[in-house]
Amino acid sequence: MIGPKIYETVADMRQAVDAARAKGKRVALVPTMGALHEGHLSLVRAAREHAGHIIVSIFVNPTQFAPTEDFDAYPRDSDADLKLLAGLGVEGVFMPPAKEVYPQGFATAVSVGGPAEGLESTTRPHFFGGVATVVTKLLLAALPDVAIFGEKDYQQLCVIRRFVRDLHIPVTILGGPTVREEDGLAMSSRNRYLGADDRRTASLIPQVLGEAVERITAGEEAATVLAQGMARLTQGGFTVDYLELRDAETLAPVDPKGTNAARLLVAAKLGQTRLIDNMSVARPTTGWR
Repeated sequence: MIGPKIYETVADMRQAVDAARAKGKRVALVPTMGALHEGHLSLVRAAREHAGHIIVSIFVNPTQFAPTEDFDAYPRDSDADLKLLAGLGVEGVFMPPAKEVYPQGFATAVSVGGPAEGLESTTRPHFFGGVATVVTKLLLAALPDVAIFGEKDYQQLCVIRRFVRDLHIPVTILGGPTVREEDGLAMSSRNRYLGADDRRTASLIPQVLGEAVERITAGEEAATVLAQGMARLTQGGFTVDYLELRDAETLAPVDPKGTNAARLLVAAKLGQTRLIDNMSVARPTTGWR
């Protein structure tokens, strides 16, 4: 099996993109931090529907981790990643060293607001600045026709769509549906941290989300449903950062008189492992309560 070409420099990746375009191919970029699983692979398959040349980036971005977070421990398995991508016929993999992305003297950052405010930013104020900077660099390095990100990181997807519009980056941003395990847990590279007992407990997150979606859609008061959901998670052993209902597009608090769909988002720690998830919520026929 012939594997994808590996690029370690922006210059080499740009040369490959130019060659693909010279052959009349559209280019798609799938940014990842590696430790690939079926969720990532579903994004690659979705990208293939929009482009004839696929580049997957694998880079564990240090600027989105706080000093107390798991940058050093974040799972890395490039050999397994490359084997999976070869099986999908990916043309290229961008695997830059840190000094290529952040060379000596690097002094620029992308500052984001709007959908970046609240939720993740409350407990991880460094996070979206790091994400926005590295994603901007990746998009400008390859200038793909499309780039695809998973909906599991829903706030991140909204932030990326916002700054791509604001900065007039000529890339179409697509979202890929969350892929779940048999018990409903959203697939995540960090699931590898969970021991057997915690892994079983983790399935409480999608259970609480699913039940809350049903109750809110049926017209129950959101505040009551969310308070009860947080209590269930806490009793189950989680430390809950947030469980909130937000406007699906702007991530602002839901307007009781609004007609937009909403998104229910959660972040909670189980032991040392922090898990996030979200689900779509259709507007109740009786309106938001």
